[in-house]
Amino acid sequence: MTILLNADLHCHSTVSDGTLMPEALAARAHANGVQLWALTDHDEIAGQQRAIAAAHALGLDYLTGVEVSVTFAGTTVHIVGLGFDADDAQLAAGLLATRGGRGERAQEMARQLAQVGIQDAYAGALRYVGNPELISRTHFARYLVETGVCRDTGEVFRRFLTEGKPGYVEHRWARLGDAVRWIRDAGGLAVIAHPGRYRFTPTEEYALFSEFTQHGGQGVEVVTGSHLPSEYPIYAGMAQEFGLAASRGSDFHSPDESHTDLGALPDLPGQLTPVWALLQPRILRAPRT
Repeated sequence: MTILLNADLHCHSTVSDGTLMPEALAARAHANGVQLWALTDHDEIAGQQRAIAAAHALGLDYLTGVEVSVTFAGTTVHIVGLGFDADDAQLAAGLLATRGGRGERAQEMARQLAQVGIQDAYAGALRYVGNPELISRTHFARYLVETGVCRDTGEVFRRFLTEGKPGYVEHRWARLGDAVRWIRDAGGLAVIAHPGRYRFTPTEEYALFSEFTQHGGQGVEVVTGSHLPSEYPIYAGMAQEFGLAASRGSDFHSPDESHTDLGALPDLPGQLTPVWALLQPRILRAPRT
């Protein structure tokens, strides 16, 4: 049932932790042959109107998008929302509440880094932030690469910004059920983002999928820049087991940092229902000439 389409439904702009503006992302997606695009900034939809306008100016079809941070089983999990009403007040309020506390968390991260000899990390991270409400570990990682503490952002995360390392500060995000409800009530479809990244035990992963579907979640990312190719069939099987539609997205953040470019992923495997098949009425079609 898979409909072949170069859809890229997961990427980030300067509105959250990407390095390109929405307009530049639209141009890159179009140049790379993307046919259906979504900008999915972390916990923020302020870039949606810019993304829609840029996509349509290029003749590119668009789905509204966001990536919501939730806490599940003591782990930060991301839920992508697609095809929602970008003017929905309840969704905007929920995302605003989720963003709350990032500033305090960032200050504590900087204090911990200072204790291991890395000074001025908060001010340094701010130089990479397009939206101060969304300062994140990625911004700190870019500063530590700039100052030569680490060779690349991957090394920063391994040495400083994951659980048990100096610079890691846990944050309580939205609840899974709330995130799914915000997306659904705004007319959208909720998707588990890159499940292979979370390193859950099989029991924890099964619980995540079970609770997600009970709340009304309808999709899972199968082919993503955050999965190894060997993981594609695993999550294709999970999609079939739980009756979920399959999504596809590069998780592109930056030309200098991302392993997978916009539009560069392989097709969805197997007999899967793609999320865009369920979202046809929600696709914002570019004007046709």
